[in-house]
Amino acid sequence: MRVVILKNADAVAKSAAEESIRRIGLADLVGTADLVGTAGLVGTAGLDSVKTPLEKPVVVGLATGGTPLGLYREWIHAYQAGQISFANTMSFNLDEYVGIPPRDPRSYHAYMHENLFRHIDIPPGRSFIPKTDVSNLDESAADYEWKIEQAGGIDYQILGIGSDGHIGFNEMGSSLASRTRVKTLTKKTRMDNARYFDSFDAVPKMAITMGIGTIMNARSILLLATGAGKAKAIRDTAEGPVTAMVPASVLQFHDDVTLMIDEEAAKDLSHREYYLESEANRRRIELAESTGLQIE
Repeated sequence: MRVVILKNADAVAKSAAEESIRRIGLADLVGTADLVGTAGLVGTAGLDSVKTPLEKPVVVGLATGGTPLGLYREWIHAYQAGQISFANTMSFNLDEYVGIPPRDPRSYHAYMHENLFRHIDIPPGRSFIPKTDVSNLDESAADYEWKIEQAGGIDYQILGIGSDGHIGFNEMGSSLASRTRVKTLTKKTRMDNARYFDSFDAVPKMAITMGIGTIMNARSILLLATGAGKAKAIRDTAEGPVTAMVPASVLQFHDDVTLMIDEEAAKDLSHREYYLESEANRRRIELAESTGLQIE
């Protein structure tokens, strides 16, 4: 697990944008919108570890809440500057509330449209969010999982983290092998999210969420956290035992996961200095590789 500690939330947003643009290959897709879907290999773009032909979209998992907003703003600025393109991407959101229709401004459908999709060139029909305005929620969840599988799985997953260590809406006690399903939200989660509603009672009690097993199948994961309110969850995720009581702790078993956090979210880490030294050495290695100079 790579732990990157940065000064503040703005630094996290900028670094997360740089990292994700490189890993997803968004800069490689500029000017390729007319090529998507054509026959034959017209180039490659995508993750360092998964080179993706332009005829196959790069599949990105997206999160909601307050933390990813800075990243999305950085993406939008880069797109508007002509530096990146989402023309050959497909997205799947982590979750959606039950009982709130897509057009409701409190829905995650509305959140994604307002804060990202309407500003970029992701093709129509290539962005997916769980459908919860249906009569059969279990069937809708299973269909969402199937769509992810049909897309070839998630290439690059963006995560936030709850103050109690949940990822997506996988609450404490969630199976570490779970798939997309209906979950009951804890009182703590509903209280944390009440700021987006008129009152605590207005916060939905259920959601459809990607499962922990679904998230763990992503080829690469970037988790963002800022603020002192996330410090305990980050400590338990990076340094605590792997337990269903802290769902994010399962990320210790993933072979390509980065925690990108600010100093406040890092304040409870026991090995903070080690993480800083490791990241400094990582930069030294990258510099040596780019310049051909030997590391001293």
